[in-house]
Amino acid sequence: MSAWLERQQARTIKPAADVPAEDVTHQRISLYKDSPSGEVCIEEFERFAIDRLRVLKGIEDAKTKGFKGDQLQGLVIQLAEKHLKCATAEETRWKDAVSHFVLRLAYCRTEDLRRWFLQHECELFRCRFKNEMPTSQVEFMRRHSFAYEALAGEEYQGLKADLVKVPFEQVPDLVASRRVLLRGGAAYVSRHEVASLVVGHFRAGLSHSLALTARRWAASIADEEAERLTPVVLSLSERYLGPDYGDGEKGPQEVVTAAQLPALAKQSFPLCMQNMHSRLHADSHLKHFGRLELGLFLKGIGLPLEEAMKFWRAEFAPKVQGEKFDKEYAYNVRYNYAKEGKRTDYTPYSCKKIISIPVPKNEAFGCPYKTLSPADLAEQLRAMRLPQRSVEEVVAKARAGHFQLACMAEFEGRHSCICDEGINHPNQYYDESRKVLVEQQKPAEPATPAAGAAAVPGATQPKAAIGTPGIKITVAAT
Repeated sequence: MSAWLERQQARTIKPAADVPAEDVTHQRISLYKDSPSGEVCIEEFERFAIDRLRVLKGIEDAKTKGFKGDQLQGLVIQLAEKHLKCATAEETRWKDAVSHFVLRLAYCRTEDLRRWFLQHECELFRCRFKNEMPTSQVEFMRRHSFAYEALAGEEYQGLKADLVKVPFEQVPDLVASRRVLLRGGAAYVSRHEVASLVVGHFRAGLSHSLALTARRWAASIADEEAERLTPVVLSLSERYLGPDYGDGEKGPQEVVTAAQLPALAKQSFPLCMQNMHSRLHADSHLKHFGRLELGLFLKGIGLPLEEAMKFWRAEFAPKVQGEKFDKEYAYNVRYNYAKEGKRTDYTPYSCKKIISIPVPKNEAFGCPYKTLSPADLAEQLRAMRLPQRSVEEVVAKARAGHFQLACMAEFEGRHSCICDEGINHPNQYYDESRKVLVEQQKPAEPATPAAGAAAVPGATQPKAAIGTPGIKITVAAT
């Protein structure tokens, strides 16, 4: 008999009405039944929420890539340690509670937002619970009065297993996947599956709380906090969490000139920017949103204002010249570089923002994996000389609505490499493309005979890992 089961023998726990409310700042893991009480400044309010959002987005990315089981749990615990841990346990619990309730506000407003938040908060909770020692799991269940019953006497002797008995409706996921024993309306759950019981309880409570928060937000909170919290809350669900690529801190070797752009477009522009660049060159014109999207991207890759003026003036020259260009278009170019208007230093658009922009028919801007038909997309990919297998993979992912995964598959087919971390920004695509091409052009090291050998069709080639924190790329040696 296991030590865990010995501690459970003859113990039956049922819901009790007289258990005091949970103090969310004094538990390692929490059901978040009560909001934390205390003061938090606006800067911490936003920073805590963004840090938790990094964890939830990381979970989303990992699950999209097929992470499961121990691999997923290990990653989630690492993300929580990196983004939610503070100097002391008390500060960590405070940040955990505040960040959860701030994101409740941000993600309560629509059904889609609630569904996303619920799914990833439940996964975070599941991984944290499973990371606890069995004794801590039992204590958590006892503290929160979960309705379960340890086997004892004849029932235990008949099953001889490390099980607890719960009403079957409390573990629908285990019942659906046939991972429990069902007898007489009860489910006999393995110790290793107890997390499903607790997560189910957490999911039900959080779902109910999100619905209540949504009503309160619409009824009063949004108006009462219009000048203070509402702008922050509304922005969180649309927040891009990577580099903004707008700081203009490119080194001398990274500055791009207008003359280099045609070659760079063919080599390293993502398909969205490549399409706009091609349309601009063919039509000698690009409408406002296209100019904005492409112009900010070019700014982000290192094109200075003077070179940007040369580029746009040359591209528009067949139709718009001299004073007309200066009067109608030069202002917008300078505006992107914070030299006109409010002098705001605008940053390039992320994939999420580009995907969300409505695109009229026959316009060149927007995400091509979303706007192009499967046939047109496949034709364009073949024109780029992608392998047929890559073409099929990209089109399949785009058809399924996985636009960023389609972009990642295009990157891999185009560069003959593996992109583990995904593509979240056009400028990230460009930067990583340049790194891959530089790596592929390096001479082979004499100490590694295989690196200088000619590629044999069908043979496995040696690989070199390169990249920056945030994206890991493995490049097949040439």
